[in-house]
Amino acid sequence: MELLSTQIEALIFVADQPITLDEIGTCLQQVLGQTFSQSELLAALEALRQRYAQPEFAFEIVEVAEGYVFMTKGTYHPIVATWLKQRTRKRLSKAALETLAIIAYKQPITKGEIEQIRGVNCDYTIQKLLEKELIAIVGRSDRLGRPLLYGTSQKFMDYFGIKRLEDLPQPKDFKEPENQIGQQAPIDEPPNTDEAHRS
Repeated sequence: MELLSTQIEALIFVADQPITLDEIGTCLQQVLGQTFSQSELLAALEALRQRYAQPEFAFEIVEVAEGYVFMTKGTYHPIVATWLKQRTRKRLSKAALETLAIIAYKQPITKGEIEQIRGVNCDYTIQKLLEKELIAIVGRSDRLGRPLLYGTSQKFMDYFGIKRLEDLPQPKDFKEPENQIGQQAPIDEPPNTDEAHRS
């Protein structure tokens, strides 16, 4: 039982998302050459949960979304929250959000294409987004000079709480409200310079 528990412990520790009982069983069968019943797996998991329930551990094994994951115990949430605040330091700037939105909807995209849309130099903003690991270099374009291509990262998904890019809001989600106070500006009115840069 001890060997089984430590094997399961290693799987839960390395998994980047809750690992299911079926996934655990499949891995164990391939590595140990033995099939374990669901009751055996649950017993080993329960032994692990009781071990990490002891006060000397700052984390525990929790069942989430039909899988198992290590999570920090509630007692330590304040210290973890403080560290996370120190790490992020401040929210994304308006320029960073604009650049990130362009990359998210147009990826893969080059820096030149981003600058053409925004109308300003994006060297600094792209560097900061790379440092925060919200975007990543995903390849090179076939265009002259083979410029780098940028795309969003898994951390981007986590940051905004989405599972896939298809979950991003679509243009139809940004419709103007039907009932508005006041008059809408004439269609041929020249756009504001700042807004033109952001469109």
